[in-house]
Amino acid sequence: MLNIRCLNKIAEAGLAQFPQASYQFTEQAGAEDAILVRSADLKEMEFGADLKAIARAGAGTNNIPTARCSEAGIVVFNTPGANANAVKELVMAGLLMSSRPIIPAIAWIESLGNTADLAQRVEQEKSRFVGTELKGKTLGVIGLGAIGILIANLAVELDMQVVGYDPYISVDAAWKLSRQVRHAESLEAVLKTADYVTIHVPLTPQTKNLIAASQLKLMKTGAVLLNFARGGLVQEDAVLAALAARQIRGYVTDFPSPALAGKRVVTLIPHLGASTEEAEENCAVMAAQELIDYLENGNIRNAVNLPDVVMERSGQARLCCFHRNVPNMLAHISGMISKQGINIENLLNRSQGEFAYTLVDVDTPAVEEIAATLRQQPEILRVRVINK
Repeated sequence: MLNIRCLNKIAEAGLAQFPQASYQFTEQAGAEDAILVRSADLKEMEFGADLKAIARAGAGTNNIPTARCSEAGIVVFNTPGANANAVKELVMAGLLMSSRPIIPAIAWIESLGNTADLAQRVEQEKSRFVGTELKGKTLGVIGLGAIGILIANLAVELDMQVVGYDPYISVDAAWKLSRQVRHAESLEAVLKTADYVTIHVPLTPQTKNLIAASQLKLMKTGAVLLNFARGGLVQEDAVLAALAARQIRGYVTDFPSPALAGKRVVTLIPHLGASTEEAEENCAVMAAQELIDYLENGNIRNAVNLPDVVMERSGQARLCCFHRNVPNMLAHISGMISKQGINIENLLNRSQGEFAYTLVDVDTPAVEEIAATLRQQPEILRVRVINK
């Protein structure tokens, strides 16, 4: 029986993925084989020796100590794309709110109350709320992952001109992108040409304050900046200065902060990007399926600290080795197995940075002795045996 611990409320559709015959849910710290989490902060958590994987029902993993997990041989999963449609729709709402003064207009109507001359006042004063249309304007999309692609393609359908920038775009992503999206060679090229700029990149040490004073100065006068990715991507003081100088016309973000609250032409949304019933279910189901495939088959899909490693089952047992990415490790592992007279049916190895993962299918279920020997090797962080 495998123990799953949930550190946040997880959608029932996700919990239902775990077969009751082989999984049970626990609240006991240290007894879990895997953790399901959304926003709970795990940075100071002590992990039990049996913890094999953590899956976040969401895209970002800033609340998980990924480096410490890797050193302990714990795989960290996320769910990229599961909430992409929800974020896409909210970004579109942000675009509309930045081009048409919908919020202040509604607030004005509410302030009038149930007055007899309401219709007359509306006709007299509605000119205060004239906006602009999105059609024909240029949208700059920084980051063309699952969410960025959906937004870029939707903007094309709205007859916007779209320019995208992503130096790391995958081949699969490129196939999904509309041919009408123009490719920019640099971030600066997007900022100089776009009437609206929306950011969709992960928050890393390299992308922190991606949009700061020098980037804001490049933007077209009267442009609007939208941030529905991560708060730390935008330097807030620089944005406020650019707004005060009327360098840009507005800032719309899903990440409120005290510095931004109550500021003119700043639209704050209370982190609602993935807050739809559908997105929460999609993330929960995807996270659960990732854990099940890893726990039962050793396969890795959508890990943040290891590449995808997926191999069809063969043989009588499978050895799953999480190890450091050092020279000759693959030869070392296969050599140790062969010395025991065990035949290797199939093998797959992938690496990412300083860590790697190896799957080995063998022709016998009697592999606990070789697994114990492998665990003693200093560069091997975790070895699991999965019998057929």
